[in-house]
Amino acid sequence: MKTIKNYISLLRLDKPAGIWLLFWPCSWGLLLGGGEIPWVKLALFACGAIFMRSAGCIINDLVDRKLDAQVERTRNRPLASGAISVNQAITILLFLLLLSLGVASLLGQNVINLSCAYLPLVLAYPFMKRITWWPQLFLGITFNAGVIIGWISLHNALSPAPLLLYFGSIFWTLGYDTIYAHQDKIDDAKVGIKSTARILGKNTKIFVGIFYAIFLGATIKAGWDITHNIHFLWGMLPVAMHLYIHLRKVDLDNPQSCLLAFKAHCLTGGLIFFAIFLSFL
Repeated sequence: MKTIKNYISLLRLDKPAGIWLLFWPCSWGLLLGGGEIPWVKLALFACGAIFMRSAGCIINDLVDRKLDAQVERTRNRPLASGAISVNQAITILLFLLLLSLGVASLLGQNVINLSCAYLPLVLAYPFMKRITWWPQLFLGITFNAGVIIGWISLHNALSPAPLLLYFGSIFWTLGYDTIYAHQDKIDDAKVGIKSTARILGKNTKIFVGIFYAIFLGATIKAGWDITHNIHFLWGMLPVAMHLYIHLRKVDLDNPQSCLLAFKAHCLTGGLIFFAIFLSFL
């Protein structure tokens, strides 16, 4: 039983928030690109989100296992604690990448090409916290590829609207992952890990508010350019309120409060999905 728990922890299946945050941008690109709910493709992207999020966690843990052992929140992760060996983790990683490739092959050659193009970014992400104060920005560039991939699974070319939505989504991730990083800011300072939480410090809420404003503006513009539907605009109001409330309430010096605010963004993604759905009415 303990071994099973270690593998679940390695894949982060016990912490599904990351899966949702990876899946929602895919769903936005699919819905805006198709003008209807493509259930089969949504299911395939959901599987892809599970596989790639788990693969990304393993890559991150392989690179950071020595640092993780020095941080209170991560020291009990299977690779950091030695509960799972490096060779075992690499074997599972390769299997997950094969599964992801299988899902991509069902979505078309364009999806395969784009997924392969983004893979180097996934591999590079764990190193960003060592070389830049803005690893959360790099995560946004990587984590929201689903907007583009979802759109391209339905079309042979991109248009300005999905690119604008992708641009805005980068700032969404920059915002919520900055809040997430505040959980570890004390330990990160001790071991030399860089983050936007550390560099923005007491000004975090001001900057995250700006990030959210950019995200909302870009999302509303992209959605309106495609749908031209007033229902979409009304649907975006709860999104703005949701982001405002959680940003105002979060205590950046309380790790539990930061974690709850981070997890709340799973609902943000669902609210945007619903706003796009309303544009079909």
